[in-house]
Order: sequence, then C-alpha cells, then structure tokens
Amino acid sequence: MINLSTGAFYERSTTQIGSLRARAETLQQQIGSGERLAHSSDDPVAAARLRMLDREERVSAVDTRNSQTAENNLKFADEAFGQAAVMISRARELALQAANATTSDEQRASIATELDGLRQNLLGLANGRNAAGHALFGGQAVGNAYQIDSATGVATYVGTATLDAVEIGEGQSIVPGNTGPEVFSFTDSSGAQTDIFAELSALSTALRAGGQTAADAARDGLTMLDTSFDKVTTAQTVLGSRLAWLEVMTERRTDNMERIADERSVMGGADLAVTMSRLQEMLTVLEASQSSFVRLANLNLFSMLR
Repeated sequence: MINLSTGAFYERSTTQIGSLRARAETLQQQIGSGERLAHSSDDPVAAARLRMLDREERVSAVDTRNSQTAENNLKFADEAFGQAAVMISRARELALQAANATTSDEQRASIATELDGLRQNLLGLANGRNAAGHALFGGQAVGNAYQIDSATGVATYVGTATLDAVEIGEGQSIVPGNTGPEVFSFTDSSGAQTDIFAELSALSTALRAGGQTAADAARDGLTMLDTSFDKVTTAQTVLGSRLAWLEVMTERRTDNMERIADERSVMGGADLAVTMSRLQEMLTVLEASQSSFVRLANLNLFSMLR
C-alpha cells in the first residue's frame, strides 16, 4: 500500500517553488546591477580577484591625486621660471647698457632703479604660492621661501633644504617642484655661494656710485646674470622632463584602469544576454511548477484512490 503524505507534498512543493523564485530574483538582480556575484560564496576565486582589483583601484586613485597635485605645482613653477628668465634677460640688457663707456652716471642711476624693480619682482616670484597655497619655492615650508629684512632689504632663504617626492604609481616618485636655492642661488667667480637677489642689489648700489667703478661692476654683472639665467633655464628643463614623465605615468594608469575594468567585467560581470535567457527559462519553469502545484493541490486524493 502506498502511503502518501499531504504535508510532505506541500512542504516539498513549497521548497521547490521558493528555490526557483530565489534563483529568478538573483538573475534579476544580476541584470539590474550588471554583476553576477552577490556573495563571495558564489565564486570564491573570482571574489578574491575582484577584491584585489578593488585594492588596485584605490591605490591608483591615490596615485592620480598625487600626480594631479604635482602637475599643478610644476605648472605653477614653470610659469614662474618663464617670467624669471624674462626678468633676468632684461637685467642683462640693462647691465650691458651700464657697462658702455658712453653711459652717464645719471643713466646708470636710472638703470639701478629699474634693476631694483626687477629684483623686487623676482622676489615676488620666489615667494609665490602653489595650488595649495604653500610656498612655491620653499620646499616643505608653508610660508614665504624668502624673508626680506625690512631695514636692509636683504633676502634670506627660510624654506627647507629639500622638497619631498610623491608617489605616482608603479614604485615611481617625482619631486613636485624646486627649492629657492636650486633656482636662484649659484657660485660666484670667487667660489662663494650667492643668489640673484644679492647680486642685483650689489650691482644697483655700484651703479649709483658712478664712475669707472660702476662700469666695471656692470661688466662683472654680465657674467653673474648669465650664470643666473643658465640656472633658471636648467631648472626649467628639468621641470619639463618631470612633466613629461607625469604624462607617461598618467597614460599608464589610464591603460591599467581600462585593464582593471575589462578584468572586472570578465570576473564579476554578468553576461546580459545569457543571464536574460536563463531568467526566461527560470520563469518558465517557475510558472509550470506553480501551475502543477495548484492543479495537484486541488485534486481530491481520496477520490483518486477509490
């Protein structure tokens, strides 16, 4: 004799239909999100790889921010270098004019005044700010790179000796600028360290003294100004190479992010065509199961056994 349990039938049917509904809902979620993994247990290997890709993206985001900040600072510095080169070139023209024997003391005094103005403008550039509002040529310093004595007008570098490099990805780093001495300081003819600000001040003073001493100072100043110009243009060349390297690294990060996106799609992305097809099949099976359950549940079991 066959012993049929109505309770077991209902329980088994309900479980089966519930399972089909859950699988259909999972497929619908995959279509909506574009992701096939709702839980790590769905595919542990793929889930582990996706976590590694997430970490790569976070690191890349940090590198991108560092690169953008460095690029902005370097562009600020590049603009300052260009302006400084123009000012130093103008100072050389004035020194050449002052060295001419036909130039009068009055004219040299006028030249000295213009040199004072150029010196002040150069100090303004040296004390410029980067995108974050920090000293452009002060290293890690927050305030001015150069402090000017209110009584003597002497400019003293008060920034840090170095500027920290920043990470830009793939184990690479870049120094996002220059310190003041790297740009404006140099060794004079006697082997002593000096800077363009002190030399322009000394030249201006000598020109105001007049006579042969002024002419000699102007001729000596030409060498100093050439050295200073070379120092600025060399720093600008180095800066240009850093900007070019940043561009290379940015392109690499872009390629890497595209690779990550492609791999993420392969590892965790849902194939919409396949998923929709599976969903349609699942809904068909679910509908058939529900219809069968309703039909069988409405049968009179006892009448069938008679």
